[in-house]
Amino acid sequence: MSQQASPRGTFLKIADAVKARVETDPNMTELPSAADLMNEYKISRGVALRAFAALHKDGVAEPVPGGRWRVVRAGERANRRPLEERIADVIADERLEAGAAFPSASVLAERFGVSRPTVTKALDKLEAAGVLASGGQGRVRTVRAAPNREESF
Repeated sequence: MSQQASPRGTFLKIADAVKARVETDPNMTELPSAADLMNEYKISRGVALRAFAALHKDGVAEPVPGGRWRVVRAGERANRRPLEERIADVIADERLEAGAAFPSASVLAERFGVSRPTVTKALDKLEAAGVLASGGQGRVRTVRAAPNREESF
């Protein structure tokens, strides 16, 4: 964008350009950051954020905790349940019995596409609910009991 370009509607032009990128790249799962858009198009942070809002309104993207934006594709279903519930499903999915070793925070972070500290917070909630037993630092967590599906963590 040139410096003489009218700021009115600039965010819509940016949103259209990003939408075109999403449509041409089927492997794109995350939008560029606000800083990337600011550098690429020489715009302010406010304009970049308004472009994200326009993409969200059009159903092209959705915000992700941490300030990023995820691409939303037609027909794609995302699991919006809290992370601790999705992690608790691992017990049933892998048929883990009481006393069985539970996957590490690193393994779960990779599996669910989130950071290790985020997984650790979810695991702490499961420990507090009595589903997992903490092994302590450097030790393996174990399954204490099968989670109750109606229980809120």
